[in-house]
Amino acid sequence: EFVNTYQRATAQYVEVTDNELVITLTDGQRIAAPLTWYPRLLHGSPAERNRWRLAALSEGIHWPDLDEDLSVEGVISGRPSGESQASFERWLSRRAEKLSVSSLLTE
Repeated sequence: EFVNTYQRATAQYVEVTDNELVITLTDGQRIAAPLTWYPRLLHGSPAERNRWRLAALSEGIHWPDLDEDLSVEGVISGRPSGESQASFERWLSRRAEKLSVSSLLTE
């Protein structure tokens, strides 16, 4: 009889440096991927990168300030962001508008 012992990879902690995304899994393994794979994280401020939460029973990570969602399996599998260039450019444009309005309000 076949017994499936495969467990889905789940995250325990996330760290985003200037160069990479590092995920500590619940089994203690650490997985790192270059930040260039995830343009929204790359363009985020350190504060925005550090504001994340685990999602989907810890199989995903969500950054609310950057509107970014990644699956732990995707990172482990070496899959960079699947976002199209057009979608990313729209996000970048909206982000620039929001940041300029925000700076005007704080002056």
